Amino acid sequence: MSNQNNTLKVGMIFISMIYFIFGFVTTFIITLSDPVMEAFDLSYAQGFLVNSAFFISYAVFSIPSGSVVKRIGYKNSIFLGLLLMSVAGFLFFPAIRTESYPFFLGAIMLLSLGVVILQTSCNPFVTKLGPPETASGRLNLTMALNSIATWLAPLLIVALILPAAVPAAAEAVTGVVDAIVPGGIRPADLLPPFIIIAVVVLVVAIGIRFINLPVLSQEGIGNYSTVFKYRHVILGAIGIFCYVGAEVGIGTAISSYVVQPGLGGGVSRELAMKFVGLYWAGAMVGRLFGAIALSDIKKQNLKFIFAGLVVVWAFVVGFITLEYSLPMSLTFLGFAVLNYVLMQIGKGKANLVLSVFAIIAVIMATTSMLTSGKIALWSIVSIGLFNSVMFPNIYSLAVKGLDKSEVSLATGVINTFIVGGAVIPLLMGVVGDALNIQYSFIIPVICYLYILFFALVGSKLKPMGETAAEGPAS
Repeated sequence: MSNQNNTLKVGMIFISMIYFIFGFVTTFIITLSDPVMEAFDLSYAQGFLVNSAFFISYAVFSIPSGSVVKRIGYKNSIFLGLLLMSVAGFLFFPAIRTESYPFFLGAIMLLSLGVVILQTSCNPFVTKLGPPETASGRLNLTMALNSIATWLAPLLIVALILPAAVPAAAEAVTGVVDAIVPGGIRPADLLPPFIIIAVVVLVVAIGIRFINLPVLSQEGIGNYSTVFKYRHVILGAIGIFCYVGAEVGIGTAISSYVVQPGLGGGVSRELAMKFVGLYWAGAMVGRLFGAIALSDIKKQNLKFIFAGLVVVWAFVVGFITLEYSLPMSLTFLGFAVLNYVLMQIGKGKANLVLSVFAIIAVIMATTSMLTSGKIALWSIVSIGLFNSVMFPNIYSLAVKGLDKSEVSLATGVINTFIVGGAVIPLLMGVVGDALNIQYSFIIPVICYLYILFFALVGSKLKPMGETAAEGPAS
């Protein structure tokens, strides 16, 4: 029994590291667009192709990856996903040495394929690495590590890529730079983080290959067409498309936006990237608030204590991220408290919380388009807090009323719509090139309006057809 417990603990450590890795890699790629634009001298649309290359794999490989897992098993699939990520990391060396942007995008696509396979194969292991009654706690731990990774990824860019850049004269004098500074970041400056990722992932892959993990049964995939009779599943999948697209698009555009003197305040590149980190940290803080609000803790006083600890954590994160600035840290703290208060208004109801947060996101994105300076900056950065619980709420509404087999199938369909992270940022880049990066936020506004529609109307629709109406209630 002792050996079995030790095996489960070791397995949990490795699976937790994997959640951290693919959370880190995903946000790192999202944040990389601005340095890539500068290094390869690209337009917004061309630079935002970084996200398109990464997220297109969700449309192409989400369902096929399920077949891979069924064929070779969960453990081998995890090893394969890690191996693909490591190989992709090393492929950035020739891509960057030849300064080939298409080669660079190809390496990103291979990297994302590894992430998709990992996401498909890791979730079942978390529930099996211990007693069933503590499975939710293990899932929360892995998601917490994933969220911490999304906060740290932009800070790695600040630490490894930006210091290597040749500083522009304007920045040296004023601390203000344009969105793209010729002669600043070079392609070679992008390489160190990818080599670090490749080596770390390879070490974890070798570890996974030689540890014992529980053997999980391979269930049949079933017929995906059965879930298409439910309107709320399809409308929810579109909601996931809009949510992921808006979240990734905003995360991609922030650094280009806030460095412009007439728009986001004209902050330095380093501080701009830290605001990107704060945007993703907002999602982390909001998820912690959500976990408290939706927990089965009966005592209200205990909930307030936990919420207070998260408030303290929000201040610490803001203080560390924003160069120990007390005023900016308190501003972030204020938005975090607002996030918690509005979550209480939702009273744990998925459609109500989703509606309130979608409305706030629309207001914030619109404000950022119509204003400038600190108001515009904080309006767009604070959206991260209100993105925080959108995914689980959209998902829960989309699969409500389905039986166990249908939920599994619906999840496969919904995961393919994560491809919104490839499409929406590209549309924002096109608008940014044609008009201005500020006006590209109209695309996320449209996305959040659709999410509002889904929360209020789309999630309440009955299954399509007379026979479907006799099925599970939505």
